[in-house]
Order: sequence, then C-alpha cells, then structure tokens
Amino acid sequence: VSFSVAEGELFGMLGPNGGGKSTLFRILASSFPPTSGSAVILGRDLIADPASARPFLGVVFQYPSLDNKLTVRENLLHGGRLYGLSGAILTKRIDEMLAHYRLIPRAGDLCGTLSGGLRRRAELAKSLLHKPKVILLDEPSTGLDPAARQDLWEHLLTLKAEGATILTTTHLMDEGDRCDRVAILDQGKIVALGTPAAL
Repeated sequence: VSFSVAEGELFGMLGPNGGGKSTLFRILASSFPPTSGSAVILGRDLIADPASARPFLGVVFQYPSLDNKLTVRENLLHGGRLYGLSGAILTKRIDEMLAHYRLIPRAGDLCGTLSGGLRRRAELAKSLLHKPKVILLDEPSTGLDPAARQDLWEHLLTLKAEGATILTTTHLMDEGDRCDRVAILDQGKIVALGTPAAL
C-alpha cells in the first residue's frame, strides 16, 4: 500500500476481515515492523526511529491495553505519566476525560470488573489523555453502546477541529461517511481511495 494523510485530516480505512487494516495499523503504531517499505509520521521514520514518533501518537488498539488490577483512574494516571504528564495538568486531564466518557461514577472501579463497553470507554480516555497530534484508532467503537459511540465521534471531531490528524479502521459504513477520505483495503491492497461522496 502507498498513501499519505494530510495534517488535520480524518482518514478512514475500511475493508473485510483479513483485508490488512489491522496489520497496517500496527505498523503505523510502531508495534509491528514491516518486512519492507517505509512509514513516516510527522517527518519521523517509524522503521529507523520509532521512539521519536511515539510521544505524538494516541493509539487505541482493537483489544484493550488496560491493567485490570488497577482502577479506571489509576489506569489514566499511569497512562498520563508515560506521556510525561504530572501534577495539576494530569489531574485536570483525567477529570476531563472521565467526564467526557461518562466514567466519573466508575473511576474507582477496577477495570477487570467493568463491562466490555465501559472498558472500551476507559481505553479511549487513557489513549487520548495527552492530546496527541496523531490518533490511530483500530475499530474504536467496537463494544460501545449508541450513546458512547456518539460521544466518541463528537470527541474525535473536536480533536480534529483542534488540529489532530486521525486515522481509524472500521467495518461501519456510517463511520466511513464521517471521514474526509477513505481507503478500502482488500487482501493487503488499497482497492479504492477517495472522499466518501466520490466512492
């Protein structure tokens, strides 16, 4: 595959299971090295120096990366510290994200006791806590109820308006319609790329 995403763009990747979306996503998240080719985010080479790009990335994987033995607030606290946040700024961001994703009543609950949908909301809150410049979302609405899904997309559009660049994979056509451009992947190839209206 070969494509570029403009700064501030909301870019969607659609396609069937096994089409290559998650593999491409893992390469862009610097968690899976490609066997060949190149990948650059914000001018930083993901193959030669992936650590240089990671501070600018917010990554939501398909499967949660929460620590089930910590509370929701503790997960956000440790996630924020990994990105260099601390003190009053970190506390303020955690409170904002807990409120936005309607997690305040569950902030003291262990993540291992939460339903799948609540864990997904906590995962989103943790991954977007540091206001990343580039957001990578692998099927982010999986397991969310309709209200939480709406909250997610409202938050993504707010982040986009603030200048974030967003790449998301999805199976859902209505989510593809919200994107500026969409790439359709099938068997490891981009078979179509354009605006939702053009496609």
